[in-house]
Amino acid sequence: MNISLIIVALYIIILFIISFFAKKRAGKGSESYTLAGRKLTVPLVTCSLIGLAIGGSSTIGVAEQAYSLGLSAGWYNVAWGFGAIVMGLALAGKYRDFNVSTVPELFGRFYDKKSRVACVICQIIIQIVVVSLQYIAGGAILSSLLPGVFTLKTGMIISACVFIGITFIGGMWSAGLCNLFNVPLKYIGIILCTILAVSSRGGLHNLSQQLPHNVPYFNFIQGTGIWVVLSWILIMTTQAMSMQGPVQLTFAAKNAKTARNGFILGGLLMIPIGFLCALIGMSARTAFPGVSATMALPKMILSLNPLVAGITLAALWAADVSSACSMLLGSATLISHDVYKEFINPKVDDKKLLVINKILVCILGVITFVLALSIGGILKTISIGLSLSTAFTVTFLFTIFLPKLCRRNSAFCTIIVGIVTLFLWQLVPAVRIFPHVIFMEWLACLSTFLLVAIFDKEILKNIQVPINKSALPKVE
Repeated sequence: MNISLIIVALYIIILFIISFFAKKRAGKGSESYTLAGRKLTVPLVTCSLIGLAIGGSSTIGVAEQAYSLGLSAGWYNVAWGFGAIVMGLALAGKYRDFNVSTVPELFGRFYDKKSRVACVICQIIIQIVVVSLQYIAGGAILSSLLPGVFTLKTGMIISACVFIGITFIGGMWSAGLCNLFNVPLKYIGIILCTILAVSSRGGLHNLSQQLPHNVPYFNFIQGTGIWVVLSWILIMTTQAMSMQGPVQLTFAAKNAKTARNGFILGGLLMIPIGFLCALIGMSARTAFPGVSATMALPKMILSLNPLVAGITLAALWAADVSSACSMLLGSATLISHDVYKEFINPKVDDKKLLVINKILVCILGVITFVLALSIGGILKTISIGLSLSTAFTVTFLFTIFLPKLCRRNSAFCTIIVGIVTLFLWQLVPAVRIFPHVIFMEWLACLSTFLLVAIFDKEILKNIQVPINKSALPKVE
């Protein structure tokens, strides 16, 4: 039997065993399912963050760009790591001390309902787009790993079934415990495959001679360009501080110190992976010059030692599973907590809310799969979608560090301007005065927040940034 098929089958079995083990912890109620009962330790926060970050976009997507542009594609992961470290130092502990469940809940607490509604709509849209991209990466891995068994589409179907199944069974506990298993294997596999891939091309010097000379493959900046690198850093720092996926991990941590340390450690560990995946993508450029760029990393790994190749591709696929599970769970949490509980059934009991969360995981899983069938380039799509998180980050930075400038309409106006800016950027080329939409988003959102502070006289008086978890009452 095909060794790769055996490895993938074993991976799926192990992941579901872990998930059924996690089910015992996750079945105690809605908070246990969506936030692991707020009991995640530093290793679980670290591995969950890495699992969320180093999924399809940070492996397949980086190799896809490195195939054409070189080492500079690795800055995508550096940007993620930098954003996680900034989040850990500046906000992770404070988020945990707020003792809430979702990002929009904070908007509702400090501002008003319309701000909460606008926030939840935008967050859900972004999360759905990012989850959809994980299906594409998962399908690419399986179709390359087992071309006689899977096409890209059937690989996406299997990936979707596993994503939805694991999340449905164990929620945040499934994602966290699966990541404890996946992350070490993923790092070992990528390091081994980088060494073998470069060696198979005769070493770094020979690789540089085989690559097309019209592209600066070994330059750390020129391939993508400095503005793309800066845009990645700004995008990843922005989204790490305000998107439901990473922020939900701070809510799930045992305490503020755990959240802070988990993010800092996770950020440091992410940094080198991007350049390793870039080297594999560059090696694929010389070994498979005619292959689709999206298939660069899987194809290169598959050409190496069968056992190492099977383990690494399965680990990458499992990491993709973990990344998708975290974001799928985040999307379900947003709808159940900020839509169903807030507006439809405020008196819902915890057990019923758990059932609602599981139903939403299934519904959102189907929606994201359908969307995945029509999405193109991984990194381009994700960077455009995540730029919308600028409005949330700007609002929270002012709320926590400059509350005197916050007004009743600050959050809502900033979100609306962020949405309008993104639409104008996409539809009206004349407004593209910056290299990337993220720069325009920051300018527009900062300007809006400050203008509202000048013209809106309704100063918020209820902003209280907690020093510890007892500073704010627990939200039931």
